[in-house]
Amino acid sequence: MRVLVAEDHRVLARTIATGLRRQAMAVDIARTGAEAEQMCLLTAYDVLILDRDLPVMSGDEVCRRLRELHDPPRILMLTAAGELTDRIYGLTMLGADDYLPKPFDFAELVARVRTLGRRAPKPPPAVLRFGNITLEQARRTATVDGRPLELTPKEFAVLHLLLLAGGAPVPHDELVRTIWDEHLDPRTSAVRATVSRLRGKLGDPGLILADKGEGYRLCD
Repeated sequence: MRVLVAEDHRVLARTIATGLRRQAMAVDIARTGAEAEQMCLLTAYDVLILDRDLPVMSGDEVCRRLRELHDPPRILMLTAAGELTDRIYGLTMLGADDYLPKPFDFAELVARVRTLGRRAPKPPPAVLRFGNITLEQARRTATVDGRPLELTPKEFAVLHLLLLAGGAPVPHDELVRTIWDEHLDPRTSAVRATVSRLRGKLGDPGLILADKGEGYRLCD
């Protein structure tokens, strides 16, 4: 899942981004409303965490403008304006998908972001299988031949994408775009290193093949 955090409070923005990355989400940060709008026009984010009180362009205006797009991101307003009238206004008049007042509990934020991310026309199945590999999204568990796998968030996310592809190649760029964020140098070895560790945990290096120029795919 790819998330944009539009928050001008630098410490809070970094804290939210770090926490979501630990949950295997790719997270970018925008400091102003104008920057948030521009980034959403250039990148297909699944969820936008949007502060209403942003410089240059308010979060309210960002929300209004993005609602005019054909396929806008799901918008979670995260703001100090937490009165009932504020929440009703954000949800009904501005068109936000969810509204969470500050201060907030981070576990609740994660749950709301995941819920928004699942709101798609055709949600993927709760349990993914390919050969002897099984992955349960809700429980965030994976097994091979019934043996539980101890995976890092990034390893879990890579395996999830490969399973969704069902044996078709997943391009390197798609792995970077979906699991990492804009600050990752596409020439880095991060993806290759993560795939290498995942192969080791699966117990059979041949289960994940590298197709030259194509990316990675599962092999039954």
